[in-house]
Amino acid sequence: MLAHERRGSGPVLVLIHGLGSRRQVWAPMLGALARHREVIALDLPGFGESPAWEPPGPGVVPGSVDHLADVVAHFLDTLGVESPELAGSSLGGGIALELGRRGLARSVTAFAPVGFWGPAGRRWCQAVLGGSRALSRALSPALPRILATRPGRMALCSIFYGRPGRLSAVDCLDSARALSAAPGFAAARRAFGVWRLPVGADPARLAGIPVTIVWGTRDAVLPYRRQARRALEELPDARHVLLPGCGHLPFADDPERCADLLTVRQ
Repeated sequence: MLAHERRGSGPVLVLIHGLGSRRQVWAPMLGALARHREVIALDLPGFGESPAWEPPGPGVVPGSVDHLADVVAHFLDTLGVESPELAGSSLGGGIALELGRRGLARSVTAFAPVGFWGPAGRRWCQAVLGGSRALSRALSPALPRILATRPGRMALCSIFYGRPGRLSAVDCLDSARALSAAPGFAAARRAFGVWRLPVGADPARLAGIPVTIVWGTRDAVLPYRRQARRALEELPDARHVLLPGCGHLPFADDPERCADLLTVRQ
């Protein structure tokens, strides 16, 4: 069973975080979402408070989008949740799109999803995330002191956030430690090149449900200009949204707008 938080009432909305993250990344807008949805925010296996994953089936790469989509699908089946609304961030965005492609979602909203990169963009993302993890580990003894200051949070968190000065010291420290400690990180990072939706491919069940692709214009992890354009080419019937001034994790940058994207169908 994956660690998760469940609250609110209404249609079920499942929130899937990205590589090295945890379910608390959605906290800035969780209260607003719970007024309109029954929200399930989960920790992927090997991240947050969830145990490491079991070995995948034959031919499935450990930590890949396909593997993690299998795990999430099994988790939702265990809860008795069928065809929920799905929202994912980065790696979680790829997982949400894969589950939607399989016909297991009522709708999909993907914030800066993986899979729309070229080789250089994938390597850049792997380098940024790997470097952030290494830095968090190297600075571990000093992190409480550094992140207690606004300049420290600006320096260390601006790679992920467009407005890092809004973050709390406690949240930054907890997120840095989660990134450092996640046992699922290395395998998932290695598996990044396995999954994508190639241009012109049959999107399967995604063609029959509402799909929204969201990118922050200050995303330094998966820069939006090329990747958002690829997403538009590959999913032309989806709703494509840019969030001005927001980073790779826009939920603290603009929680109201992000919550609206998940609760108001346009």
